[in-house]
Amino acid sequence: MTMDKFNQSRKRAGRSPAVWAPDPNRRAVLKGMAATAMTATAGALGPGKARAAGSMNYMCWEGYNDPRIVDPFEETNDVSINFDLIVDSPGGFAKLAAGGHRDFDVVSTDSPWVQRMGPANICEFIDPAEFQDVYDKFYPQFQPPFEPLQFDGKTTGLPTRWGWVGPCINTETSDPDEWKTWDAAFDSKNKDKIGIMDWGDWPIMPMALYAGIDPYKELDQAELDEIRKVLRALFANSRALFSDLSLSQKALLDGSVKTLVGTGTYSTSGLRKAGYENIVAVVPEGNENKQGIIWLEATAIVKTPADIDLAKAMMRHVTNKEAAYALTLNDFTSNPSPNRAVEALYTEEERSVLQLDYVDTVWENSVLHKVAPNIDDLLVIWQEELANAN
Repeated sequence: MTMDKFNQSRKRAGRSPAVWAPDPNRRAVLKGMAATAMTATAGALGPGKARAAGSMNYMCWEGYNDPRIVDPFEETNDVSINFDLIVDSPGGFAKLAAGGHRDFDVVSTDSPWVQRMGPANICEFIDPAEFQDVYDKFYPQFQPPFEPLQFDGKTTGLPTRWGWVGPCINTETSDPDEWKTWDAAFDSKNKDKIGIMDWGDWPIMPMALYAGIDPYKELDQAELDEIRKVLRALFANSRALFSDLSLSQKALLDGSVKTLVGTGTYSTSGLRKAGYENIVAVVPEGNENKQGIIWLEATAIVKTPADIDLAKAMMRHVTNKEAAYALTLNDFTSNPSPNRAVEALYTEEERSVLQLDYVDTVWENSVLHKVAPNIDDLLVIWQEELANAN
């Protein structure tokens, strides 16, 4: 398939053609943003939300606003949903914690930020027993107690979509066996052929795991220094930094880069759905410690929603078989559902798009993404090394 065909498919979907260019000068991440946001206290919370009758405000990633999901819920519940699409999860969380929680009823975002809604006191904790019928439909890996969505023994949300982070490769330009370890990203033969996603913590976490360090525990200075060395070496061998998904996809398609660091199925699945089955997301298998990462999106009820019963109904709706099927297959990104009933709906072609036959390998070689205690320190290191590389 040609790039022209890819752009034709984007045009039909209402998107601009993909044009690639290096993007090394992204805005700096504000130091301490996440830590500051987490200091939001109950005293900052206002009274119940004022809302027009028959409306709901929903902050979410693209995909949750799919008409196949939205229309049935609006019709059944006689409600109109207003969407605020998330650009990045830390920014969405910061908006909620800074007072925006007063304006929203439901949020669907990356699981660490749903988990952080607990200590920030900006979510309604849910009773797993009340949602037992939902959990009963989930794969065992997502059933309670599900630690990535727990705070102080209480549940902050429901898992709704998942995927994995690892080397993204074009099998027409890269040998998959070469990417069973991250070593290839540092190999001199691949110099200037490594693409890095400028997506917050996502390129940092797999590099920490590659260094033999668990970034999901409290880190000492020696461990932070080691991660800095790995990031410095990665930047030295890389071609470009990407913040735009379509530009990174084009670079992968045309062979400008051998791999993308800091993403996985979130980037490759849209291409696979467009017919590029030579684009795959793999996880490292060759080293002693697990280096793949399983990411998860979750849905939570924001503190004091206008109508908590309606918010619970939305939480149930987005996890049901039909809505979850639509959520897992859209043009932007296609990723599996925690709801095991959805798997029976997939055609063989859709199974291939989702790389479902590879899932056992993913779980065997990956860790679950969750709150990283030193995320602020790691983001500062990232920005400092990026500035030095430029």
